[in-house]
Amino acid sequence: MSSSSPSVALNTGVQMPLLGLGMYKLQGSEVVHCAVDAALAAGYRAFDSAAVYRNEADLGRALRELLPKYGLTREDVFITSKLGPKDQGERAMEGALHSLSQLDLGYIDLYLIHWPGTQSLAVSDQRNPGNRALSWATLEELHSQDKLKAIGVSNYTPAHMKELMQSCKIPPAVLQVEFHPRLCQAELRRVCGEYGVCFQSYSSLGRGELLTDPAVMEVAKTCKRTPAQVLLRWTVQQGVPTLPKSSSADRIQENAQVFDFTLSETDMDRLSASDCGQRYCWDPSEVA
Repeated sequence: MSSSSPSVALNTGVQMPLLGLGMYKLQGSEVVHCAVDAALAAGYRAFDSAAVYRNEADLGRALRELLPKYGLTREDVFITSKLGPKDQGERAMEGALHSLSQLDLGYIDLYLIHWPGTQSLAVSDQRNPGNRALSWATLEELHSQDKLKAIGVSNYTPAHMKELMQSCKIPPAVLQVEFHPRLCQAELRRVCGEYGVCFQSYSSLGRGELLTDPAVMEVAKTCKRTPAQVLLRWTVQQGVPTLPKSSSADRIQENAQVFDFTLSETDMDRLSASDCGQRYCWDPSEVA
């Protein structure tokens, strides 16, 4: 991994960058190529995809074409992808191997179970825990073969985390969930700390809703930064890796400029005081 990119150590010993480009909704090879080009130019060294984003192949192709332009190799970037809910359970091996083949980068740095449920089952279906366990065993197997350098989960609740820790052979390296000042996830962060799991954020801008939040705008005005930079700084200043998504080269560059300033303790507390359990994405709390 490139040492110029601020990072956190996972429980596997691997370094994961604090800042990555979220690939959600980036569709089409040209759009993906341009976004990856802008991100590499801005210093991003991590990219977060998923089977359900349907852009793994485009991401892999863009990186193979662009890494040489920046004097980088495969080892200089950190690639995350995720097992789709339709492949949860018995189809997990097929799903994970498909991700590996679509990306075609030799291995995946971090592979996550995207969702605690299963696409065809109701959230309350009692087969969900068995399917999660089967998927995890599959990820453990591929990790032992070095095809998945680290494995983890996304959108798990504290109950799902406890269940996994009781049954796993290899503990998860990462839990990726929605996290921003209106959803501070105190219990999940405590659980991750207790288990030695890296807590990672997605939707740090609250799907754009927080960019016009009065507290965020006031802090941004005070420190002469954009609301997006303030929200991302609030996240990384807590040692939480984040994955802002954008297809705009200017926005990608702007979102990378979060390591050259610090928010005061007062500003950090002011933003955290917005915590009210507000979700802008999915709510996994009802999944059995």
